[in-house]
Amino acid sequence: VVYTQSEILQREVYLFERLDSPNREPMKHLKAICFLRPTKENVELLVQELRRPKYSVYFIYFSNVISKSDVKALAEADEQEVVAEVQEFYGDYIAVNPHVFSLNLLGCCRGRSWDPAHLARTTQGLTALLLSLKKCPMIRYQLSSEPAKRLAECVKQVITKEYELFDFRRTEVPPLLLILDRSDDAITPLLNQWTYQAMVHELLGINNNRIDLSRVPGISKDLREVVLSAENDEFYANNMYLNFAEIGTNIKNLMEDFQRRKPKEQQKLESIADMKAFVENYPQFKKMSGTVSKHVTVVGELSRLVAEWNLLEVSEVEQELACQSDHSSALQSVRRLLQSPRVSELDAARLVMLYALRYERHSSSGLPALLEELRGRGGTDRYRKLVSAVVEYGGKRVRGSDLFSPKDAVAITKQFLKGLKGIENVYTQHQPLLQETLDQLIKGKLKDSQYPYLGPNTLRDRPQDIIVFLIGGATYEEALAVFNLNRSNPGVRIVLGGTTIHNTRR
Repeated sequence: VVYTQSEILQREVYLFERLDSPNREPMKHLKAICFLRPTKENVELLVQELRRPKYSVYFIYFSNVISKSDVKALAEADEQEVVAEVQEFYGDYIAVNPHVFSLNLLGCCRGRSWDPAHLARTTQGLTALLLSLKKCPMIRYQLSSEPAKRLAECVKQVITKEYELFDFRRTEVPPLLLILDRSDDAITPLLNQWTYQAMVHELLGINNNRIDLSRVPGISKDLREVVLSAENDEFYANNMYLNFAEIGTNIKNLMEDFQRRKPKEQQKLESIADMKAFVENYPQFKKMSGTVSKHVTVVGELSRLVAEWNLLEVSEVEQELACQSDHSSALQSVRRLLQSPRVSELDAARLVMLYALRYERHSSSGLPALLEELRGRGGTDRYRKLVSAVVEYGGKRVRGSDLFSPKDAVAITKQFLKGLKGIENVYTQHQPLLQETLDQLIKGKLKDSQYPYLGPNTLRDRPQDIIVFLIGGATYEEALAVFNLNRSNPGVRIVLGGTTIHNTRR
């Protein structure tokens, strides 16, 4: 995620090994740079390595705080004195976008409470993030969530214990860490997406910047897995937040640009200068050709899936469920789609989940009939169980916030005007709850009664540096919301993190 192999090669690193790979050959002419999480297993592996070193010198970097006892164990193992340096270099998390990070943790809670191992891992990831950004924040958390309070306390403990590490130059307005719970908004991860990055994750799945295209009909061997990273793919960087319709146009322009630059087949390489020019331009040409074929393949596959599973129609009904409150029309729409053979099993379940979350307490709820219909489609109870699990996870009883009702006349008018702005917005009416929470936070209006501070101190000024963390996973729709908030609020910097980055399947 951090470096491509070719970038590391440019730094003259020629061999990549995992510490746990067996039968590595001794190569005493090489120096080793180790970059590791300071886990018990890693320290143990490193102790074994140092007892029988395979390389001439070791430079050891831990991605987080390491205990004195672990350093002592390493020192005792280093009888041949091959270790040149041991440092903490904080990076114990996955940087996904310039303003988004993840810990790649799935299923961090059991019911309503933390899985202890995941709580420890999340605390480490969050504190490493704070150390790498050099922030010692004030902490606020979502009161309705026990896990949010627990995590806030654990982070605070580390800051208190490692106070010397967190002794950064004070800023006028202290940074703020806001800890939220996914269960407050279970709607957002269940919606189909229409911006490039979010759509790729929803339909194909992004795993550490890699996309698996092996199931694409007739895919060539070198495109079975592709990397999408804004760091070294200009087209992706410029298009990741754009709508699908715009991507199509931009792909076409990319193709045409590529055609123009193509070295003419009949280009005569007569002089040395011709050849030199050809060779000099060739790497850029090759890079561009790789970019073109990759994005044409990805966008082609997205279009195929949208058509095959009738996603425009499905998405329209999802948006209606998430943003409108006309029960009978919504129920009819969901029924209609459940009967359509062109709607996939997953999408049928997703619609019923959204309906269940939206109208769980409606007097004339059609949920039992919809569940029967769902069972009839797949012949199993699997999705039925999932529907009730989703309501148990993010239903009205659990939520601390009011997910559905616009608060006042102004909000209602805003919603209405937004609906008039253009017909393509039918598919993007929904705004994640996070958008409103952050909007209130920036304006200094987020209620202390719902999002209390940990400890006696409170912020008197509006926050400028905000780190918001979602227990139970963030989404690319929220990443887009944060990107837009950063753009429209100069002077405010928001970083979004989550235990994972969700799509519906996850």
